[in-house]
Formats: sequence, C-alpha cells, structure tokens
Amino acid sequence: MVVAEYQATKTAALAKRDEELRAFHAAGWRPVDLQRVTGYSRETIRQALRPEVRQATNTSRRKTPSQPPADYIPYGDRKPYVAAETLAALRGPTAGVVTLPHHLDWSGHAEYDLSRPGRLASMYKAVLTEASTVEDLHTWLDGDLLTRLWPTLWLPPQLRRRWEERFPELAATRTDAA
Repeated sequence: MVVAEYQATKTAALAKRDEELRAFHAAGWRPVDLQRVTGYSRETIRQALRPEVRQATNTSRRKTPSQPPADYIPYGDRKPYVAAETLAALRGPTAGVVTLPHHLDWSGHAEYDLSRPGRLASMYKAVLTEASTVEDLHTWLDGDLLTRLWPTLWLPPQLRRRWEERFPELAATRTDAA
C-alpha cells in the first residue's frame, strides 16, 4: 500500500513537472534556459519535452543483463593457486618487519610488522593468493603460524579448498574455531 501510494504520488509529481516544463517551452523558453532556471539536468528536460525519449530510455534500462558465454569459467577457478608440499617446509619469518617483493604485493603498503595481528594476517593472505612458486611460500610463510592463522584468514574458496585438501590439519583448525 505504501509503495503504491509512493509510486502514484511520484508519477503525479513528475507528470506535473513535465507539463510545466512543456508549457514554458511552448512559451518560447529554450531548453538551456529551463536548465539554468530550474536546475534540472539537460537529460531531464529533454525527456520532459519528448516523452517518447523517456519511454525509450526506460525500456532500454529494463533489458536483461547479458549472460556470460556457456563455456565461461570464473577467474577463481582458472587462477593457478600454489600450495606447499609440506607445512614443515614453510620456514618464513615469524617476527620483525618484512617487505614483500613487488610480485606478491604491489599495493604500495608491502611492509608488514609481524607483531601486529592485522598486518600479519594481511601478509599471509597476500602471499597465499599471489604466490607463483612454492619458493615464495617457503620464503614468506611459517607452517606453525599458518596453522594458527588459518581459521581467521579471508581466502578465496578455491585456494582454501586446495590447501585443506592437501593439509587436512588446516581444515580441522577451521572446524575447531567454529
């Protein structure tokens, strides 16, 4: 009921506005003058003076969005995430301030203070999502620290699934945290 009243009131107000704009235009006012005096946009005035334009514009807005091709595969399913062979092989830094190389973090904030939990989690997410080689993982991640952080990391589902399939102990930490 409220929505119907709103729509009716809105439609009536727009019709009145358009009628007034058409009357001024018929009296010799140019669209640019109407725009200057009323503050309405050029497009609003154009649609008020030519209702068929408004109809065409509204119709084109209602068209259904295009669908991806039938063989489309989302990026997350195509991205080649790297996983380590063993968690024990991950012997990266656990303290201090580290600066990730550009290929792992190009944000401009590649310096991470590992004593700050938020920055530590951000660094682990960046390395896990952007690592292109197992050496990147070995250099920048620590297995024990990764196991501890795992339940709290926001990761793409495909990456999480890949790591948890390889390391069931990571999936167990997530279950324990829930």
